[in-house]
Amino acid sequence: MSTVRSLKGAHRTATPATHRRVTLASSVVGAVIVALDGTVLTVAQPTLQRDLHASFARVQWTSTGYLIAVAGLLVFAGRLGDRHGHQRVFGLGVLGFGVASAGIGLAPGLGWVIALRVAQGVFGALLQPATLGMLRTAFPADRLAMPIALRTSAIGVAAASGPLLGGALVSQFGWRAVFTLNVLPALVLGVLALTVRPPAATETGGAVTSVPEAGASAEGRTGAGAGAAAGAKTGGPAASGPLDMPGAGLLTVALVALVHTLVGIPDSGWTAATAFGLTVTALAGAAFVRRERRAPSPLVPIDVLGSATVAAALGILVAASAAMFGTLFTASSFLQRTLGLDPLETGVRALPGGVMMVLGAPVAAVLLRRFGARATTLAGTLLLTCGVLLLSRLDAASTAVDVGAGFLLLGTGFATVMVTATAVVVRQASAGSAGVAGGLQQTAMNIGPVLGIAAAATLLTVTPGSVGLPLVTLAAICTAGTLLALRLPGHKNTVSTARRSPDDAAPARTGP
Repeated sequence: MSTVRSLKGAHRTATPATHRRVTLASSVVGAVIVALDGTVLTVAQPTLQRDLHASFARVQWTSTGYLIAVAGLLVFAGRLGDRHGHQRVFGLGVLGFGVASAGIGLAPGLGWVIALRVAQGVFGALLQPATLGMLRTAFPADRLAMPIALRTSAIGVAAASGPLLGGALVSQFGWRAVFTLNVLPALVLGVLALTVRPPAATETGGAVTSVPEAGASAEGRTGAGAGAAAGAKTGGPAASGPLDMPGAGLLTVALVALVHTLVGIPDSGWTAATAFGLTVTALAGAAFVRRERRAPSPLVPIDVLGSATVAAALGILVAASAAMFGTLFTASSFLQRTLGLDPLETGVRALPGGVMMVLGAPVAAVLLRRFGARATTLAGTLLLTCGVLLLSRLDAASTAVDVGAGFLLLGTGFATVMVTATAVVVRQASAGSAGVAGGLQQTAMNIGPVLGIAAAATLLTVTPGSVGLPLVTLAAICTAGTLLALRLPGHKNTVSTARRSPDDAAPARTGP
């Protein structure tokens, strides 16, 4: 008992205002660590392949293994955050991510690198939904857009600077340096998340609501029913029934089969294995939906699974990220193979897109508050579609201005869609389902790029040397997102249509 007291004494309790600032900083830095890891790896892979005397196919598993692990576990990890506290799950995830990164930096061979990248994917699945779940429980629903926008801007900075930073590190210190880059910030974040306790009274929407101690069991205090109520009331851990392990297994099978199949299409094309993978995805997905509708304690609660608004927002994220990353893949290939640019010159031509992602996200948050989700998302998807169509006109005579204009529209539209659709997904769910909502959002953002790149790579083999057909097809996919945007709430009911939890209520204001 004395040991327990001493451990509790080691924790520090943050004030409500400090807790919000620390939560926002943790969410932003956690998202940046993951984004940087992916971008710098792309630059490091050729050197890694040469130093470890590996084949190209085996080296690709350093990306594929990570992607499959993270995509298959995101929703389940989000549910763990809902049950046990997002801050705790985030801390474990970011600590494990940092330790796995350090291990990769010391790995003696490619087999170890691949295995540790899979471990990174598992820990990445823990921390990514928590970065959104923590925001949902720390901020009231109608003030979520700007924190999400700042998180999106930071990801844009990481995506734009990653190749340059990775190139510099690889050139000076070798490929291992790109993995040790995030070790220190990850370890610091993890320790803070596990030692700084949420405030005993957290301001939420102007109200002051008590938050249970991290790791404390509401069931143990007042029973399962009261524990669930306490979790919903505070945005803290929810405890209502056992985890839906069969549902989690079915969803993992569906997502792993889908991602593995899509990742293999650019190399092997459409084969019998592709058809088998998609069949497994469809069957497991159908079984998952059937299970969730009947389970007493579903993995994805009914307020999320049965929400047409959440489904539309997730569809928009898949369509927009497919268009964005499929276009990046296609345009980069064209610029290097047809126009003869090197990777650095290609990055400079695409720079307007990264700049507009950084600058456009906060503007999107303001527009969302003023005009509502439907109008703002429509504008974003239209800008994104126009950017894809403009880049589809690239040919051997295209200038830097032509390329830059296309990427500028691309970045502006994608940042707008990211902020608005993510805000809709996160705040439509109750605070007790914030982790699941974050997991679904992250899943959409993992599946979309794989789908877009698979489609683009397939179509490039049909029209080699021309970007017209691939990019027009991606523009059509983006147009589907535009149609889905019509199902989002308008300005008058952007917040009121959300399933509000008691922590979103705003009685007499008691805080600053």
